Amino acid sequence: MRAARLVTTLVLTAHGSADPRSARTVAAIAECARRLRPGLDIRVAFCEKSSPNLRDVLGAVRPGHAVVVPLLLADAYHARVDIPTMIAESGVVARQSEVLGEDDRLIHVLRQRLEHAGVPRLDSRVGVLVTAVGSSRPEANARTAAVARELTLTTHWTATTAFATGPQPSLAQAAAALRQRGATRLVIAPWFLAHGRITDRVAEFAAAQNIPMSAPLGAHRQVAETVLDRFDAALALPAAA
Repeated sequence: MRAARLVTTLVLTAHGSADPRSARTVAAIAECARRLRPGLDIRVAFCEKSSPNLRDVLGAVRPGHAVVVPLLLADAYHARVDIPTMIAESGVVARQSEVLGEDDRLIHVLRQRLEHAGVPRLDSRVGVLVTAVGSSRPEANARTAAVARELTLTTHWTATTAFATGPQPSLAQAAAALRQRGATRLVIAPWFLAHGRITDRVAEFAAAQNIPMSAPLGAHRQVAETVLDRFDAALALPAAA
């Protein structure tokens, strides 16, 4: 890990939320990553609504000695615009990694959350609504849709994507589509890292429709491993001013 000594700070950067559960999950993921990589300086930052702000955190790090890892599942506006802008405004030289994305380990965690909710892998009656935040970028939505396809590779489930905000299909539309495909036991799998106001709205829909819902990915070891992999991969990237 010679390169890790050159860039000693991992700045784990989430969007931020008015819901305190989100910040607690980010802190727990950071703590899990610290246990996996003792000696690595890992700091938490947010783009908005939570503190500390990314600009302030970068201001306390030596220029050229930080990698900003977006704690985001979608390669959309926050990763492509918000975070690069904040890095530039901080005046600090820092690298930015790729988002966590549809990593195989995260899909494994999603499948595990469904199993913990009592959904057997070999039950062909199951239809899974992989529910995410939609993006104005079709490419980002297409990558999210790939999660539903990957989820079924080692199961007998039927799955499709629903968007809690933004583009279609909505939860209701996705549920109808799964029923048309023969699913008789629906379940919602939130493609979210933490509980928050959006997942609460999804849970309200689930309760109203009597559809079970699994937990978000949360502070799972494999989430932290994915964060560290993004950090390691970014060490070879040119620094952004």
